[in-house]
Amino acid sequence: MEKKEEVSFRRKPEWLKIKLPRGFKASQVVEMLNERHIHTICSSGMCPNRAECWGNGTATFMLCGAVCTRNCRFCNVTGGKPGPLDPQEIEDIVRSVKELKLKHVVITSVTRDDLPDGGAHHWAAMIRRLHEECPGVTMEVLIPDMQGRTDLLDIILDEHPDVISHNLETVRRLTPEVRRVATYDRSLQVLKYLADKGANTKSGIMLGLGETEEEVLQAMDDLRAVGCRIMTIGQYLQPSKLHYPVQDYIHPDKFEEYRLKGIEKGFAHIESAPMVRSSYHAEKHIR
Repeated sequence: MEKKEEVSFRRKPEWLKIKLPRGFKASQVVEMLNERHIHTICSSGMCPNRAECWGNGTATFMLCGAVCTRNCRFCNVTGGKPGPLDPQEIEDIVRSVKELKLKHVVITSVTRDDLPDGGAHHWAAMIRRLHEECPGVTMEVLIPDMQGRTDLLDIILDEHPDVISHNLETVRRLTPEVRRVATYDRSLQVLKYLADKGANTKSGIMLGLGETEEEVLQAMDDLRAVGCRIMTIGQYLQPSKLHYPVQDYIHPDKFEEYRLKGIEKGFAHIESAPMVRSSYHAEKHIR
């Protein structure tokens, strides 16, 4: 695993200061997740919206453990050698969804390149159990690229989640620096395959990594060309000095400009603001 070099932080502007909403009761959610050893990208990814989401009784659950086989420079999830899959995590997530009385669930996962099936059958079991035990609960799954293998994508498609998301993360030029193992074209191929199979597809990118406006607009065009219906755009926030450095903090007005451009380009839904993350307002993306 390649070691990350320490880099400095850039000072955050005023619009990136996070305020906890009134009546914030996330402690109950945190206690439940810790008690059952359930992993969430809300915590692992240091999501700036976790106060709002947990305060509303919602969360994005992380499947396949908490250790990723990749070491993307933007990501705060631990990279390394994962342990074996734990079937109990599926039952723990289902139980938590019931007890939190969620109406919409987002499931994501670490990448498991160490497994012959990339975790696809574990994914399928998770989706199936939610359908069985939580009827009426809508679901988005935010999946890894599965190394581009369509046979593994089919295993997930066969369980019919409401939305299938796979993030492009950044523009073409910066992908080798930011994502390392994943490729821009493979992610587009995955999204095209899913859309061609009739899936309601979604993807997202981060800004502030050094991209140009032209590159952002090209990424939008690339996503629309492969049938992607939903897009999220948010500000990259450097998790630590060991992660990829923020190159710029994009003003909220620019995010709104991109949102309007996305509507013009034909996206059915587009969330674009500094604090937007992949699962932000995910319940609104069901067609």
